[in-house]
Amino acid sequence: MSLLSSITGPRDLDGLTTDQLEQLASEIRGFLVENVARTGGHLGPNLGVVELTIALHRVFDSPNDPMIFDTGHQSYVHKLLTGRQDFTNLRARDGLAGYPQRSESAHDVVESSHASSSLSWADGVSRALTRTGRKDRHVVAVVGDGALTGGMTWEALNNISDDNDRNLVIVVNDNGRSYAPTIGGMARYLNRVRTAESYRTLHRGSDDLFRKLGPAARAVYRGVRGGTHGFLSRFTNNAALYSNLDIKYLGPVDGHDLPTLIETLELAKSYGAPVIVHAITEKGRGYAPALEDEADQFHAVGKIDPITGESLGATGGLAWTDVFADELVAVGDARDDVIAMTAAMLRPTGLLPFAQRFPDRVYDVGIAEQHAVASAAGLAFGGLHPVVAIYATFMNRAFDQVLMDVALHRAGVTFVLDRAGVTGPDGPSHHGIWDLAMLQIVPNIRIAVPRDGARLREELQEAVAIDDGPTVIRFPKGVVSPEIEALERLDDGVDVLVRSDAHDVLLVGIGPMAHIAVDVAGRLRAQGIGATVVDPRWVVPVQPSIVELAASHRLVITIEDGIRVGGIGTRVRQVLREAGVDTAVDELGVPDEFIDHASREQILDDAGLTAAKIAQDVVAQVLGTRIPVARGAQHGDATPTGAIPTLSDLARSRDDRR
Repeated sequence: MSLLSSITGPRDLDGLTTDQLEQLASEIRGFLVENVARTGGHLGPNLGVVELTIALHRVFDSPNDPMIFDTGHQSYVHKLLTGRQDFTNLRARDGLAGYPQRSESAHDVVESSHASSSLSWADGVSRALTRTGRKDRHVVAVVGDGALTGGMTWEALNNISDDNDRNLVIVVNDNGRSYAPTIGGMARYLNRVRTAESYRTLHRGSDDLFRKLGPAARAVYRGVRGGTHGFLSRFTNNAALYSNLDIKYLGPVDGHDLPTLIETLELAKSYGAPVIVHAITEKGRGYAPALEDEADQFHAVGKIDPITGESLGATGGLAWTDVFADELVAVGDARDDVIAMTAAMLRPTGLLPFAQRFPDRVYDVGIAEQHAVASAAGLAFGGLHPVVAIYATFMNRAFDQVLMDVALHRAGVTFVLDRAGVTGPDGPSHHGIWDLAMLQIVPNIRIAVPRDGARLREELQEAVAIDDGPTVIRFPKGVVSPEIEALERLDDGVDVLVRSDAHDVLLVGIGPMAHIAVDVAGRLRAQGIGATVVDPRWVVPVQPSIVELAASHRLVITIEDGIRVGGIGTRVRQVLREAGVDTAVDELGVPDEFIDHASREQILDDAGLTAAKIAQDVVAQVLGTRIPVARGAQHGDATPTGAIPTLSDLARSRDDRR
């Protein structure tokens, strides 16, 4: 029986010897490689925190001592030590989540995996425990060093240092990387500490010396350990990092040395006030393919060969991100005023080729989306056109800056939102389903949603040509959709994809959902129902031709993979009412709820966003047995079949009714 299989909870660690703990660490690494290779997931970060997580659970008493992970992708080892060892369906429906999840275990506290928030959580939890008389409990926050580039971390540290009467331990998991190597002045400072020969020599020398002198000397070593850490940190000038914060600092310590980690965490636990423990770890530890991966040391992988690390996933074609990456380089070749920005995700958002071509025209600001957006407004004021590439889910964090810094000042900034819509296995905090509803309320904003790679290229070119306000282009995760050529492009840029002699249903497909709309139209045709399919291309503002087409149809269906509450469908309906068009609108989209991890296909099926389900509902609406009911076929007889009423026609119609 393996040691790992005998661990049903953290207290099973208490009786293990140091040698057994190290054997357990080895077993956990083997387990992670074998299982994550089969399912995909965040491999590199978890290989780097094996000893650190074992030490944390040996010293602290979770869940009585809440543990908060920032970010949660480094929590796989935590799951294993808290009784969750079935990784068969990791990140799949009915399987373990890839991040902490309260429904799985009382040991999971914070589910959101947007970086840099853990210290604020820890601040609040520790204050609550102190205020309610539970001072015997500790709060532990495990912060990846990349999270230290986020402003929230420093806001929290400022407040934590102002109230030192609580048991709060902050563990900085310092591996020099967030996704790729961590950037910025903070990262450079920690890197000097991490690599300082003076620290390594003093640390190893003192440790070896006391070990050789026997048990008595070892006891002395434990007693003076805090002072030794203080001396070493001063010797490497690391204390200067926290010179303005009244927080005890212990470290740096070797994040793979279990005895040292346990001793240091015991000291932190007994201190009785907030403590920072600085642990230096190695991302991808113990797995050669990860260590040899210079890009991100297997931060996140698909299915791989556990021996070689080679990908086993089907290539499937060009990704959306790759199309954007290629076209942005073309934009950069044509315009030297275009620069690129990202928040610690240069490679994942497709900016690496641009950075390789134009190394002085790319700014990676770290995990600091708010700063990126406000800085972009300043760059636009200075005569440049920033292209800010961010995952759609992380755009939520910078809404105020989009509104008040970019839009209010009519700054020409283009936002490219990768992983928009339903993303699948990473769960609620990573679905990019809020951006359309959130951003469309920004005055003067223009939002494009390409249906395929060709449209992504042309819409990016159109976006960077706009210099009097923000533009947004959003696209999903995965392989780019097959191209659909338009039958006609209307004067305002709307593409007509399908026409029918009978004007029964107008299907408005938002971006890649246009493929579903075309499928629906074919199914309706088989039922004797005529459908027109359009792709607006630019969904905000709503184009005049959408209003004109809606007026000549009995029913309008909008299809998007953002939340339907306040989504593009809602905006279309409002614009139609303002224009005096009374055609019923059915707004299809994702429900306004936190959606658990599952495949994209499963989630869309749950939301009724399949061609079969939509066609079935439309037939019922045309027959009048389902709301919203399509208006009567005789409505609009003044409009010849196949003709599209103009806005002037609509205005005259309203005047006649008055």
